[in-house]
Formats: sequence, structure tokens, C-alpha cells
Amino acid sequence: MTAPRLHGIVAAPVLPMLPDYSIDWDSLRSYIRWIAEQKPAAIAMNMDASEGPSLEHSEQIEVLRVCRDVIGGAVPLFSGLIAGSTSGAVRWGNELKAAGAQALAVFPPFPTFLGNPVPADMIYAYHKAIADGVGLPLIAFQFPKAFGPDFPPETLARLAAIPQVIGLKEASFDTTKTVETIATAKALPRRIGVLTGSDTFILEAMVMGCDGALIGFAGTATAELIDMHAAVVSKDFARAFAIWERLGPLARYCWRAPIRDYRPRMKEVLKLQGLIAHATVRAPQLGVDAAERAEIARLARAAGLLDTPPLRAVGD
Repeated sequence: MTAPRLHGIVAAPVLPMLPDYSIDWDSLRSYIRWIAEQKPAAIAMNMDASEGPSLEHSEQIEVLRVCRDVIGGAVPLFSGLIAGSTSGAVRWGNELKAAGAQALAVFPPFPTFLGNPVPADMIYAYHKAIADGVGLPLIAFQFPKAFGPDFPPETLARLAAIPQVIGLKEASFDTTKTVETIATAKALPRRIGVLTGSDTFILEAMVMGCDGALIGFAGTATAELIDMHAAVVSKDFARAFAIWERLGPLARYCWRAPIRDYRPRMKEVLKLQGLIAHATVRAPQLGVDAAERAEIARLARAAGLLDTPPLRAVGD
């Protein structure tokens, strides 16, 4: 059975943590509830934004269970699938499925997929084994060009032939590659959704033809990005650009080089919003300094994200 094409805004939230680097379950529950109430197309946990690679398997399972209980079916719940081998990915994918994942975003198995070119046969076989062995809808993951894999047209065509593949997270952070991917997807016998994962040009990617976004920035500006996507779909570009003119400077600042630091930067925004109690990131990741914290606060305020107090995270 062929799964439907993915579209819309899929939020990839951060994972709140306590100062001792353990998961802040109280903040997680209130934060995920806040996102779910805004009705994104889905919520994706155990992604890079939620520090999935730093989590124990038991933590990833519990994150899904807690989010499943909080969401209560209001929106679909996805999970990143991070594994180092094909057999491990199938086994782990079934455990994530049992914990509540309704679709899987398939991370490239590093270091095997590190660098370009990655053989199309290897990429296809990895995703096909997961599709057959787990049976959930799948989202392929196109990484930044410097990392690989970046799915050339012939590889993307082979992936689209797998019925369970419903979309591609296009996170190349490269406009030329994004345009190529959109054009390739439009020409496929079976369309799959192309969702931008490039937080620095979210609107531009959607105007170019992306079907939405699977994005960490939707973990803070959820309603705003949903509204922006709706404006693009209705071709109300003046409204779409007005929204992005407010949000874009913050997104570009948080996702500037070194890109790994978007996690502590985003947590500073969410702490300012009162959505999480602490901006802690799991070691060895470092937090931001005072100057960066002040600039984040200025940009978040200019974006309008601090105008209306949201649901408070803990103890209010």
C-alpha cells in the first residue's frame, strides 16, 4: 500500500533538560502539549533538534511514550531513526513503532554514508530494508552537502519507488540543491513530499516549491510557520513574506555557523518564551555566552515571539 505524500509543517521540538543533563519530563509534557495545540502536520521527536544522537535507547523510547500520551492522537507522532547498520535499523525501528512512532525519519547511518557520492544501491537497500521490516511510512533525510548523502536525481527516483517513502527532509542548506530536488520530485511517477529542513531560508524554499517543512524552528514559532505555509499555499505571498521578515533574522542567527550550536540557541529562545525551564544541552555540547544570549533575546522580541506569554513550563 502506498502512503500519502507528506506536506505541511512538521515540528521537530528540542528536548528540555535539567541542569544535571537528565530529561526534564515536566517541561517536555507542557511544551509538547503547547505545540500539539497549534495543530502542526506532525511532531517529530528523537531528531537532531531533540538531541537524539545523544540519547540512550531507553530515553528515546520514553520520550515517545510521554509524547504519545500528551498528544493523545491530536496530531501524528514521528520519530527519528538513528542506527549504524541495516539490521540494527530494522530492529530499532520496530521498537520505536511499538513505543508510538507513526512514521520514521531515517537518518543516514554514519560513518557509512559520510561524504559524497554515496552509491545509490546502498541508499536504496537501506531504506527498502527498513520499509519492508518495519512497515511504517518513511521520510528520507538529505543532509547538508558537506556531510552527504545529498540524493542525486537518480537516487531520489529509486527511493520514491519504495511505497512507504512519503517524503524527503531536504536539509542541504543549499538553494541550488533544493531547486534540483524539487524539480526531480515533480517529475517522479509517484510524488513524494519535499519538506525543507533548511531553517535559514524556510519561506524561500516553500515559494520555490517545497511542500512544507520538517524543521527545528517550528519548535518555537509553530503557529507562525503554519500560518506562513498556509499563506504560500493560498498564494498570499505578501502575508507570507511579512511573517518571514519578522522570523527570518532569528532563524538565520540561530542556524548560523557553527550550525551545531542551533540547539543551545533555540533552547534560549524557548526559555525566554517560558516553554522550557532550562536551556541545558547535553554534554559535550556547550551553551551560549552572555553576548549571544542578549542578541537572541533581542531577535526573539523583534520576531514577536515574546509578545504573548504562552503556557508556562513548570511550577506556574
